[in-house]
Amino acid sequence: MRPRSGLVGPGPGPRLPWALLLLGLVVGAQDLWTPTAAPQSRALGPGGPVGSSRFNLRIPWHRLPLQPGPQEAGPRCWPHGFWSESQSRWYIFGSGTQLSVTGQPVVAPLVTLFPPSSEELKANKATLVCLISDFYPGTVTVAWKADGATITQGMDFTQPSKQSNNKYMASSFLSLSRGQWTSHSRFICQVTHEGKTMEKSVAPAHCP
Repeated sequence: MRPRSGLVGPGPGPRLPWALLLLGLVVGAQDLWTPTAAPQSRALGPGGPVGSSRFNLRIPWHRLPLQPGPQEAGPRCWPHGFWSESQSRWYIFGSGTQLSVTGQPVVAPLVTLFPPSSEELKANKATLVCLISDFYPGTVTVAWKADGATITQGMDFTQPSKQSNNKYMASSFLSLSRGQWTSHSRFICQVTHEGKTMEKSVAPAHCP
């Protein structure tokens, strides 16, 4: 059974899938490369070394679920990505792949964790604020833990926004009751950025 092709374009004749058209615009007609011994970044432009262009194509190969494309004639869409010419050594991107075109080096975030205020505790509430700032590129994930156990309720997250220095900032909130706050010994805000994880913690016993 052949997969259905997600083709676009008016009129008869061969048509290109939208993913191939988009890739051509982003990569600038550069070939895709196989993941074997691939570098962590590749500069766009004819023959330029990494950093020779102000735009770099960064793909974390250890996290890319790449598969060989099917050997049939003509470009087609595939359920988990795209491929092109027959008999070529092109690869398709698996589901969940994120392509980032960056113009500056990776910068790890600065993470600050704020405990609830005394005024809020008097109202039987406790909100923890995890501020994440000065990171690039602008994608992070946040997890909360209480005494080592992952928290699954009461969390909120603001999407990253660009700062004046072209880096990004975001924040995450954990809403608790005063009883939930005082019944644990330590709360942790865990931030993951570009495959690296950092944590900030706060102990209710150390807060006034």
